[in-house]
Amino acid sequence: MFDHEPRRGAARGANGRRNRLRTGAIGAAAVVAATSLTACARADDGPATLEEMQERGYITAAINNEPPFGYIDDDGNVTGAAPELLEAMAKELGVDEVRAESVDWDALIPGLKSGRFDVVAAGMYITPERCNEVAFMEPDYRVQEAFMVPKGNPEELETYESVAENEDATIAVLNASVEQGYAEAAGVPEGQMETGGGAADAIELLQNDRVDAVALSTFSLNYQLEERGLGEDFEVTEGFIPVDENGEEVSPAGGFAFAKDNTEVRDEFNGVLSQFKEDGTLRETVEPFGFDETSDPGDLTTEQLCAE
Repeated sequence: MFDHEPRRGAARGANGRRNRLRTGAIGAAAVVAATSLTACARADDGPATLEEMQERGYITAAINNEPPFGYIDDDGNVTGAAPELLEAMAKELGVDEVRAESVDWDALIPGLKSGRFDVVAAGMYITPERCNEVAFMEPDYRVQEAFMVPKGNPEELETYESVAENEDATIAVLNASVEQGYAEAAGVPEGQMETGGGAADAIELLQNDRVDAVALSTFSLNYQLEERGLGEDFEVTEGFIPVDENGEEVSPAGGFAFAKDNTEVRDEFNGVLSQFKEDGTLRETVEPFGFDETSDPGDLTTEQLCAE
């Protein structure tokens, strides 16, 4: 793992703190070397307890390099709404440092279950299927789905159903993502979907004319459209609520995931998150990353999301 000083003007977290996260995700060799000690140390003893995190001084986290949820900026700093919020909560619990690494989306849950890291801080949607594998915190945001498409939306893609109805249309989704599941539920054939390991991969498919749209959350797509200067050639469609295989609307909302048997640590972090929701620290931390008042999860609970 390596310390990185934040770039000038980088987003600040709660109480104006600059990002001081660590990353071991620059290149596959760095990831393997950075995680091997943690994985070996925990293989026999199960997930780290809060006391162990406090004693060693850090918590290990996985991100997917997807702005604005969690990503590595141009200077090699880990930032984003989830890592910044995790750091703020960890400090409240006496854990001074977050050590983060970026992995492909379909490696997040397997890595968590194997003990490769302590928490997934990637804005992961809370779904019944995932609830069977991990212990989610309470949701810290909700969002709608959208597509990034070429200017003018020539294929008129507005929902997953509109993709299924247009046999010539193709979309990019992250492998093992909810978007992939939403598309399948809407009847989008496998041949009309391209998968990528991260948001950058999916957008690159669109830029190279290999797909007609990229499916992600409104916050992710709008943030990347602006930050990457893509507005001249592309646009983001109006947000929409997807439906499941039964035609019922779902609630796209997400949060942090801990190992299934690490509920004690999960509950400690939930206590801090509840405090942050009440005193405004949650909003203050995520606003610099484009999470406005529409992202407020309100009274939505993980129990409800797991039962949908």
